[in-house]
Amino acid sequence: MALFTSYPPGTPSWVDLASSDPDTAKAFYSTLFGWTVDEQGPEAGGYAMFLKKDKTVSGVGPLAMEGQPSAWTTYVTVDEADVTVDKAKGAGATVYVEPMDVLDVGRMAVFADPTGAAIALWQPRAHQGAQLANEPGTFCWNELQTRDTEAAKAFYHTVFGWDASTSEMDGMSYTEWKNGENVVGGMMDMPAGVPAAVPAHWLVYFAVEDCDATLATATANGATVMVPATDIPPGRFAVLADPAGAVFAVIKMHDAG
Repeated sequence: MALFTSYPPGTPSWVDLASSDPDTAKAFYSTLFGWTVDEQGPEAGGYAMFLKKDKTVSGVGPLAMEGQPSAWTTYVTVDEADVTVDKAKGAGATVYVEPMDVLDVGRMAVFADPTGAAIALWQPRAHQGAQLANEPGTFCWNELQTRDTEAAKAFYHTVFGWDASTSEMDGMSYTEWKNGENVVGGMMDMPAGVPAAVPAHWLVYFAVEDCDATLATATANGATVMVPATDIPPGRFAVLADPAGAVFAVIKMHDAG
């Protein structure tokens, strides 16, 4: 198992789902990925953890703000949430949630980068992040899709110290985010044909053993296909919207790397 007990600062460490229908989401993702649900109790405001092999892999809760769409959120571990938010503000971020304590488990904040993509910070205490990742049924990749990659490069370098390594892949430019020597995520131009009303966003990828079989299970349980199963150099992937409209991706990697 790909077990994690901590994450270096500047590393995506957690993903969670804010849903207009958490009960349906719990049933949908449990069926799709074999997750079980660990309710966190009334003091957690309806938040629950998803588990796989009895290890935490992600979270789910109700919408927090009026007009908020159902969506997956990527969290990046930081040493000091308040300091990082100050950096983000100085670099042009729009802060949605100022730094706040989450019980005794950590301190978080949520903001949108200057291109409009929302991302969250996590200053860990009792909760370090996903205990299981990078294997089937867990998150394995986080990708920014934006209409201004150069602005994003400057912003994330200022806020997280990420370097951007851009290369050509299948006739398109693709950027890998590097936190020191480690690749921690990706970025690409918003695909052609995406409506202008769709904002820049971070897309969460979940590893699966069979992309096509996962797609069939998802659609049978109310998902909508946004991008059909497609082969790309790293593997075979698809993009879906769950029954409440939250968008996510699944990928069958070509190799264990």
